[in-house]
Amino acid sequence: MPALGGHRGPPLRNLIYLWVINMANTFLIGGNGNQQVHLNLRMGNRHGLIAGATGTGKTVTLQILAEGFAKAGVPVFMADIKGDLSGLATAGKPHPKIDERIQTIKIENYQQRLFPCVFWDLYAKKGHAVRATLSDMGPLLLSNFFQLNDTQTGVLYAAFKIADDQGLLMLDLKDLQAMLNFMKDNSKELEGEYGGMSDASIAAIQRRLMMLEQEGADNFLGEPALDLQHLMQVTLEGTGVINILDATTLVNQPKLYSIFLLWLISELFENLPEQGDADQPKMVFFFDEAHLLFNDAPKLLIEKIEQVVRLIRSKGVGIYFISQSPADIPDSVLGQLGNRVQHALRAFTPKDQQAVKIAAQTFRPNPNFSTESVITQLGIGEALVSVLDEKGTPTPVERVLIAPPSSRIGPLSDEERTQVMSRSPYKSIYDKAVDRESAYEILKGRIATEQQVLEKQKIQEQIRQQQERDFKEAQKQQEQLRKQQEQIQKQQEREQRQTERSTSKRESAVEAFAKSAARAVGSSVGRQIARGILGSLLGGRR
Repeated sequence: MPALGGHRGPPLRNLIYLWVINMANTFLIGGNGNQQVHLNLRMGNRHGLIAGATGTGKTVTLQILAEGFAKAGVPVFMADIKGDLSGLATAGKPHPKIDERIQTIKIENYQQRLFPCVFWDLYAKKGHAVRATLSDMGPLLLSNFFQLNDTQTGVLYAAFKIADDQGLLMLDLKDLQAMLNFMKDNSKELEGEYGGMSDASIAAIQRRLMMLEQEGADNFLGEPALDLQHLMQVTLEGTGVINILDATTLVNQPKLYSIFLLWLISELFENLPEQGDADQPKMVFFFDEAHLLFNDAPKLLIEKIEQVVRLIRSKGVGIYFISQSPADIPDSVLGQLGNRVQHALRAFTPKDQQAVKIAAQTFRPNPNFSTESVITQLGIGEALVSVLDEKGTPTPVERVLIAPPSSRIGPLSDEERTQVMSRSPYKSIYDKAVDRESAYEILKGRIATEQQVLEKQKIQEQIRQQQERDFKEAQKQQEQLRKQQEQIQKQQEREQRQTERSTSKRESAVEAFAKSAARAVGSSVGRQIARGILGSLLGGRR
């Protein structure tokens, strides 16, 4: 078939085929009656931004984008801050306002339907538990997130290195706490190989861990760890599974929410292979309340996020931030977001007016209207939209009505959520926590063994001391017995001497008496003899 102008070109059926393929590789975001705006799936990994004041329709826009990617077979992960996104799991219901919008935007073949959803929850209450191990998180992410100085960062790296060298698994918070206590108790023995480990640096890390634990990080850090492949499933019909993280409680713990989001995109960046240019993303993430990720974040952490956002698109992953104003996103990150949907902003204060000006400057101008003026005039469900074309160039901003979602606008009831979760293939995998032997248990066992050894040594020392006391007591008793025996012996000797002296005195008295008696007798006899002799002599004279 001749082409126009006399030149031969591709057959008309080929042009129609190419047009169908091109349209099939896009999905509708919204329209204004004159023009529809579609997001090109080939540019879906060039990231995006949904911004606007509270109550202007960001949630419905997020729902539309999630449905569009899922219909194309792209798995989706989103954080549900208000609990409204669970309605994706059931079909919507007819409504006059929906019919009116369908007619205004000129949507053809609109059907209300449900989408395959899996619910997740870091607190394991409204979804399957989401867990990661400390080893998966690593010291670099933790040190950046905790804003540690160089010395403290070195100590944290040493904790992971010592654990690796000693074959100790680092799975949860108590493992790291146990390792830090071990380092503190054995700093002199370890510093030769791993460098100095001051108690002050260890204490600083422990304080930050305590803050994280108070936010509920002990629910997040542990096993079984999340398998990222379970977030990247496609049904047999070719529909991407939508993973919905219940963040109604998590949003009140900004540190935990931030570290979870940062870990998730970092893990994808580290583990997914390079994809290059593809017809559609491998996966898309939607992070609501994105300002929580950047508020009070140190420069190094923002640089890390910028690096991941810039490079992860080569892995086929698209990241879409949802926040109230583009000003909530650092310029270095904002510049990476190619697809943008801006809902109404209010300009009541000078700060608000500055936010409006910043938001307007992020769009490619449309000569038909003033972007800065229109931002403050948008109604609910209305937005300014700019997407990347086939060449990656931003299209001029268009003022459109956001298309109505096919699924329910609004949350599931508790009973409906329970039914969806009961059909999940992951309930037997993640619903029960596992606490296998790791650094905490091993170090605790070592301490218990050391305590047993010390206790045994203590008992042995007590026995030795008791034996020594018993021996001294026996020696003392023997000494006392010896002294008593000596005293008895001396007493006996004294008594013997006294007896001997008494005997000797008695003998002397008898002898004296005998001698006296003898003398007396002798004298009497002598006198008698003398008298006898003398009498004889004298008588003879007579």
